[in-house]
Amino acid sequence: MRWDNLGDDPAAPADIALFGTDAVTTRTFDTPEFRGITFHEVRARSIVNRVPGASRMPFEWTVNPYRGCTHACVYCFARKTHSYLDLDTGLGFDSQIVVKINAPELLRRHLASRRWQGAHIAMGTNVDCYQRAEGRYRLMPGIISALSDHANPFSILTKGTLILRDLDPLVRAAEVTEVGISVSVGFTDQELWRTVEPGTPSPQRRLDVVRTFGEHGIGCGVLMAPVVPFLGDRPEQLRETVRAIAEAGATSVTPLVLHLRPGAREWFMAWLGRHHPRLVGRYERMYGDGAYAPTWYQRRITRQVHELAAEFGIGPGRRETARRTPVAEEPTRPEPTQLTLL
Repeated sequence: MRWDNLGDDPAAPADIALFGTDAVTTRTFDTPEFRGITFHEVRARSIVNRVPGASRMPFEWTVNPYRGCTHACVYCFARKTHSYLDLDTGLGFDSQIVVKINAPELLRRHLASRRWQGAHIAMGTNVDCYQRAEGRYRLMPGIISALSDHANPFSILTKGTLILRDLDPLVRAAEVTEVGISVSVGFTDQELWRTVEPGTPSPQRRLDVVRTFGEHGIGCGVLMAPVVPFLGDRPEQLRETVRAIAEAGATSVTPLVLHLRPGAREWFMAWLGRHHPRLVGRYERMYGDGAYAPTWYQRRITRQVHELAAEFGIGPGRRETARRTPVAEEPTRPEPTQLTLL
């Protein structure tokens, strides 16, 4: 496994590497929820990452306390990042989890720096910060505390119901800064969920998260992602999903069609060949020009979802935080945005 000189950019020079060989401890735990999973505990050298300028992201800074994800979503775009460690982007991504155990203290130090201007920080944009590992390592309470103490705006995107453990700290954070919570629910089809997102809580439980945050005064948006071509895009499937999202009290719904980047593409297509071989040819044609579905298809899905959202009384995703609360006036602080992913 390659640890030396590892950064978010595999070509990064050694002086900005995230951690080195002497900072890694590997552990396994013989408990049912972690059986078959290996954790690589690292002491990171940095935790606040700048989003590349060419990215489509509506935010500039992210915090990612984990690499790899036990949610095991077969389509996860972040799979490629495991190849920087010489780890497998398939099963290795699902079971070899890098844990940045010093993330809260690093973040607190970063926020206290005179050079930091209090920009919005997005979390859950690479791998889920509320995956199962968080139940053991409990990095997010310290991260939320640091952001709250510095009144630094932030947002979280998750498929994990474990975020409810931190409901009270998040409510307190929303009293001093701007907090955006988004939950990812691409479909409510139970069979599709069990096969493409095997390590995640059910869509219904995720929508309970939306409902609970709304009941506590924090509006929660839903990233309807991914819409899976030929498996989750029938009109009745889209209607049922948007209806369930509306009933949960979501403040917005933002559809996103499946995209297949290198690393994710190979793993997803292998899964498709096992479970839906008749669709392989259709996918090869649809994604023949790259990682994204054709523009006409994306526009069709977006139009259908927005029409359904209007019918059920919710609007399309807006580039704003889910909840706005009074904060001390800081004219130089950038306006934060609600998460939309890729």
